[in-house]
Parts: sequence; structure tokens; C-alpha cells
Amino acid sequence: MPQQTFAAKVYSIVQRIPKGKVATYGQVAALMGKPKAARAVGNALHRNPDWRRTPCHRVVRQDGRLAENFGGGGILIQAGRLKVEEVRVGGGKVDLKRYQWENKSKVKLATGIWLLASG
Repeated sequence: MPQQTFAAKVYSIVQRIPKGKVATYGQVAALMGKPKAARAVGNALHRNPDWRRTPCHRVVRQDGRLAENFGGGGILIQAGRLKVEEVRVGGGKVDLKRYQWENKSKVKLATGIWLLASG
């Protein structure tokens, strides 16, 4: 089985974030088993080739702030996509207590490793 790239692993996890929810860059990194790779997750999402398949607009900073360098066109585009999904954005931030994805299921990465996705 060919090894999956870091970016492909990021996209695989981000594709599981449901509409109306967000995850943080650190949360995605932790789900990959790389809790210190939040910045690398952001870099991978900045190069996301297909935002419809991989909804990178659902990933925010650890404090809920939107990404100034959002690859799909900046904060206004990210906020607009979240609004369509009924995620309220105020002051450039999302309320993580209300909208943060709490995945409590198992996630199987392409490497065949199962992770208990607890958040």
C-alpha cells in the first residue's frame, strides 16, 4: 500500500468535519497523531486543491479566530462559507464551545492505523 502524504492525511480528517461544525488546526494535527503539527496542517490546507471535497473553511485557530491567509480568498470568504453552514462568526471568530467538532468515533487513516478521535 503506498504511503499517504501528510497533506492527504490532513484532507482525510478535514473531510470528516460535518457541516455546521469546525475543528482547530491543532485538533486536526492531534487526530493525525502529530499534536505539534498545527502549523503544518495550516500549510497543507492553504494548498488544498478542492475545497468542495475538503472543506478547509471548517478549520480555525485554537481560539476560534478565522485564518487571515485562508487559501480560498481570506477571512470574508471563510466566514461566508461558514455562514452558509449556519456557523455564526462574530468579530472574526467562531464560538468553539458551540461549534467545535467533537468526533467520538474511530478514524481509519490510509496507513491502516485506527485512531480514537476524541476531539
